[in-house]
Amino acid sequence: MIRFEQVTKRYPNGTTAVDDLSFEVGRGEVVTLVGPSGCGKTTTMMMVNRLIEPTGGRIFVAGEDIAQVDPVRLRRRIGYVIQQVGLFPHRTILDNTATVPALLGWKRSKARARAAELLDLVGLDPATYGTRYPHQLSGGQRQRVGVARALAADPPVLLMDEPFGAVDPVVREQLQEEFLKMQATVRKTVLLVTHDIEEAVRLGDRVAVYGQGRIEQFEAPGAVLGNPATPYVADFVGADRGLKRLSVTAIEPADLEQPPVARIDEGARRAAARLREQTARWAVVLDEDGALHGWAGVDELALATEHGTVGELAHRMNSWVPVGAPLKQAFGVMLQHDAGWVAVLDGARFLGVLTPAKLHEALRRSVDADARGVAREQVVFDSVADA
Repeated sequence: MIRFEQVTKRYPNGTTAVDDLSFEVGRGEVVTLVGPSGCGKTTTMMMVNRLIEPTGGRIFVAGEDIAQVDPVRLRRRIGYVIQQVGLFPHRTILDNTATVPALLGWKRSKARARAAELLDLVGLDPATYGTRYPHQLSGGQRQRVGVARALAADPPVLLMDEPFGAVDPVVREQLQEEFLKMQATVRKTVLLVTHDIEEAVRLGDRVAVYGQGRIEQFEAPGAVLGNPATPYVADFVGADRGLKRLSVTAIEPADLEQPPVARIDEGARRAAARLREQTARWAVVLDEDGALHGWAGVDELALATEHGTVGELAHRMNSWVPVGAPLKQAFGVMLQHDAGWVAVLDGARFLGVLTPAKLHEALRRSVDADARGVAREQVVFDSVADA
C-alpha cells in the first residue's frame, strides 16, 4: 500500500533528514516508526502526504506515484492524526469529525451520520459528546475525536504522529487499547510515529527502528526485542527488552499446564479422596460445560457433609486471562492477586493454567523461534518447569 524507493530528504543547509530510504507497508498493516528526536521518522511520515517533499527517490501509495498527484486531493484521502489533535475550537465535536467528508462534498446529513458512527467507534457517545466543543473534553477524549476525524472519509491510509503522547500514562494505555480494537475492525494501513519503544512494539505489526536518517532494523516486534540487528538497536530497546517482549508474546495452549480438576456436581468427599491420591492440595472447579467455576482446596472438600458437592465449596477465581493475551497481562494478574498461577480461558471454557515457570518457558520459546525463523511449537528444549 505504501512503498518508499530510495527516498532522500536533504535541506539547503546540508542536513540530511532521510537518507536513501526503501521499505514497504502492506495493506492493513500497522508499521511503527520509532527512534530518538531528530532521527527522521516524522519527516518520513510527512513525505507520504507531501507536507514535506523529498529531494530524491519516489513514494507510492496504492501503486500511484504521489509526486504525480495533486497534494490537496492526496491529503483528503489520507487520514492524519497529530499529538495536539488540532480540532477547530468554534465547531462542535460532530462537525469537527465531519470536516473531511464536508470538504469532499458529502451532503451534510451523510457527513454527520458518518461522524456519529465514528465517534461511537472510538468510544464517545455522539448523543452525549456530539454537541460539545473541544474545550469541554479531556485530553484523551480530544485525542479520540482526532482519530475519528481522520477516519471519517474512510481513507485507506492513516498517518499518526505521536498520537497518544500528550496524555497521562493511564489514559495513554487506554487509547492504545482502543486503537488496537479499532484497527481489528477497520484494518487501515497505518504509519505511526513514536519515540516510545514500548508503544512501538505494542501497536506495530512491524517496527522500524531509526538511527540517523536510516532504518537500522525493520522487523516484527518480537524479532526487534529478541534479536536486535545492531548494537545501536540493542542499546535503544534497552537491557530490559526481555521484559518488554512479554507485551508482544501471546499465550498459546501449548504453554499451559493441566492441573487437577473437579466438577461442580461431584461429591466433595469423593473428590477430596481422588485428589489426595494425586497428592493434590487444590483443584480447578469446572461446570458441566467445561467452563471455569472457581477453585477448591482438598482439605475443605474432605470436611464437607456427606452429601455436599464441590460446587458448594468452590471459591471465586479472580486470577484468569484469555488465551492469546500477552504474557505481560498474565504476569500482571499474578502480581495483582499474589497468585502462583493464572487460569487461561477460551471464552468461558477452561484450557489450563500458566505458571511462572511456564511463562518463562514461553518467553524463551518465542525468542528462539524468532532467532531460528520457525514456529514456536517447533522449538524444543528442556522445560524449566520440569527441572
